[in-house]
Amino acid sequence: MITSTQKNTRRARAKRSTPQENRLWSRLKNQALGCRFVRQHTHGPYMVDFCCVEKKLIIDIDGWKRRDNGGRDKARSEYFSGFDYTVLRFWNNDIDENLSGIVTEITKHLH
Repeated sequence: MITSTQKNTRRARAKRSTPQENRLWSRLKNQALGCRFVRQHTHGPYMVDFCCVEKKLIIDIDGWKRRDNGGRDKARSEYFSGFDYTVLRFWNNDIDENLSGIVTEITKHLH
């Protein structure tokens, strides 16, 4: 169950999304790839940028601040793999330079 604090955090993060998150979201929303994605999805102690619960696919967008995070990304990925989720990570500059390639990669994991 999602707490009211988690809901407020999700709303706040969605409002201050990066341009890259917004660009990718424009390609994921409204079941554009044939599956429903949600933004700022909470699962256990973690919040992820995008999630397709039906296909157990998580997408995280990382910026320069995440380059050296002391192994937190690995711990998150291990947590989600315990629930049979696949985690795809993309850098902001990847979205800027190759959005169509990223959408193709996501689509491969959906089908």
